[in-house]
Amino acid sequence: MAGEIINRVASSKLQTIDLEDFYPSGERVLFDLKHWLYQELILKEQDFRASVNEHDWSVYSDKYVGIICSSDAIIPSWAYLLISISLAPYAKKVVVGNSELLESMIFEEVVNAIELEPFQDRPVIIKGCSIKYIPETAYTTLIRRLLPVAKSLMFGEACSSVPLFKKKKD
Repeated sequence: MAGEIINRVASSKLQTIDLEDFYPSGERVLFDLKHWLYQELILKEQDFRASVNEHDWSVYSDKYVGIICSSDAIIPSWAYLLISISLAPYAKKVVVGNSELLESMIFEEVVNAIELEPFQDRPVIIKGCSIKYIPETAYTTLIRRLLPVAKSLMFGEACSSVPLFKKKKD
């Protein structure tokens, strides 16, 4: 009879990082300026400011908010800034942009907060298959952070990874 089965992956120095483990909770919503425009096209400053002042911003508590204008209106920068100021006390994060940009900006912060010490001089596999949406920019940000510390970088699973980088020996 053969000896005990040994899991070589579990006993190796290999580190796996799954960005899905860092997925921040919180609803993602878009705030569309078009509803506050005259005929959904023209920003009238006085009316716009009145809408900002009368709106209940607390409905955005603990949410991630992307500010958009889904009509073809030309929106001055100050309008986005007024909305951002009003959202700041409530929202977890505010960006001017669509859902994809919002998620990218959320993950920029998440990835930049990851402690790198466990990956120092070790082979690292970046897990790529996720149930939740992880923006591609999150992976590129992670690579940028891991390159100076990791011995090697791979993408995928331990059983079928794609090599990306290997530190040159001195």
